[in-house]
Amino acid sequence: MSALLRITLLSLGVVVMAASGSPAQNPAAGRETAFLGACYCKAGATLECTAGLTERECRRRCDEALCDDWFWKERLPCWNWGYGG
Repeated sequence: MSALLRITLLSLGVVVMAASGSPAQNPAAGRETAFLGACYCKAGATLECTAGLTERECRRRCDEALCDDWFWKERLPCWNWGYGG
């Protein structure tokens, strides 16, 4: 095999490997990285929090609970609005 053909094949292999990416760049289909956080639901004059939910779960739960307003804090626990429990 000539040196030029060998270099061409190696270059083509590098290009194919770079185009296919690594598992870190292309996560498996249907598998997503989801962070857990605090889900706050405001209904009337009350504000309730549920910890350990993804944003999608928070949105679903607040829709089912008919919240007037809701928000989700990524990677944070519920805050008890005071000190000492």
